[in-house]
Order: sequence, then C-alpha cells, then structure tokens
Amino acid sequence: MSLNLLLVEDDATLAAMLSDDLRGYDHRVTIVSDGGEALAAAGRDQFDAVVLDRMLPSIDGVSVLQRMRREGLTMPVIMLTALGRLAEKVEGLEAGADDYVVKPVDAAELNARLHALHRARQWITTDTDTIRAGDVVASPSQHRAWRAGKALDLSKTEFSLLCEFVRNADAVLTRAMLYERVWGFDFEPTTNVVDAFVRRLRIKLMADGGSDLIAAVRGVGYVMRG
Repeated sequence: MSLNLLLVEDDATLAAMLSDDLRGYDHRVTIVSDGGEALAAAGRDQFDAVVLDRMLPSIDGVSVLQRMRREGLTMPVIMLTALGRLAEKVEGLEAGADDYVVKPVDAAELNARLHALHRARQWITTDTDTIRAGDVVASPSQHRAWRAGKALDLSKTEFSLLCEFVRNADAVLTRAMLYERVWGFDFEPTTNVVDAFVRRLRIKLMADGGSDLIAAVRGVGYVMRG
C-alpha cells in the first residue's frame, strides 16, 4: 500500500536517508525542515500520515502537532525523536501523536507502524454493529464513534480504549486490564501511557460541553458511567 507522507526533519542527511528508505516501500515523501513549513504543507496537501521530528527550528514538533489538531488536521502522526524519556513521550502523546518512535529508526518498523495507523483510520461501511453506553455509541466495524449524535475524531488507540470502556460500562477497568486489552501487553509497563490516553479521550468526550463520563478509581484504574 503506497502512502503519501509528510516527513518533517531538520537533519538534512537523516531526512534524505529516511525518505529514500520510505520511497523504497513505494511511498511518496514530501520533506520539510521546520515547523512553519510543516504546518503550511499539512494544511495545503492531503497526506496519509506525518512523520514529525520533535526538535525543530522555529516551532518545535509538539507545538506543530498541537496546532495541527486545533486546526482540525486529523491525519495520523508518528513523532520521531532522540528524546526517549517518559515525560517527553507522554507530552507527545498528549499533544495528539498516534505513535512515538525513538531514533535511530529502523525503516521496516517505521513502515509497519505507518501501515498500521493508516489501516486503523480507514472506515468500513458494510456492517452496522454498534455498542452503546449512555449517549456514547461506537461501531467497531466502521471505526467510528459518536456522542449525543456528534461524531468523535479518535485515533486508533483512543477508539480502542473507548470501545473497552463502552463494553464494560459501570465496571472498573484496572490499568493492567487496559494495557492487556488495548495495547496487547501481558504486563504493566513502568509508564503512565494509559493515564495519558484516558486524559485525551475524556477531553474529546467533553469537547461539546458534555459531562465527564470517565472517573478515576484511586489506585485501581477507571470506570465509565453508562
């Protein structure tokens, strides 16, 4: 599957190497080197995904991503960075990144991640299955969700997390359960990525003035009120 990609990287050597690798997978790659150019390109052209360096001149990658999301640009974004500390990862995810990859990057892995994100965003329209909790409705087959009749713009992980809450409305889900069911881990990593994604999901559910449906259960996990 060929994708139209925006690569935002200020290291010219790395950008050239990475773009050559991605073109080797039959992708089309547009390279820009700073945050301002990234925002202009993302707003002008239709990209299937963005590979976004965190450390950029003029406007840093996190700020670029925040502005993209505020402007309604919803294409998948993989944040690419040399900063691998937990705080940086959480900041990137909370800003709206769909994935976070630490340099050096293996091209085959990056290609696989791009395909996974793109597949997750393609909606299937043949089935009509839905699950419901209160005024929240989700269609797993279509990868779509609504609250009070208004569509929610969710990433792959946010949608999977929402479905898990909807299926288990009024039941407490521990962090370990969410790690296993949403991320596929059979252990609990020493990070708070669950908390970061739950926070993002809560914000999106309340975007149009709705009440906060997801409550934290101290020391345990979270519960969605149906």
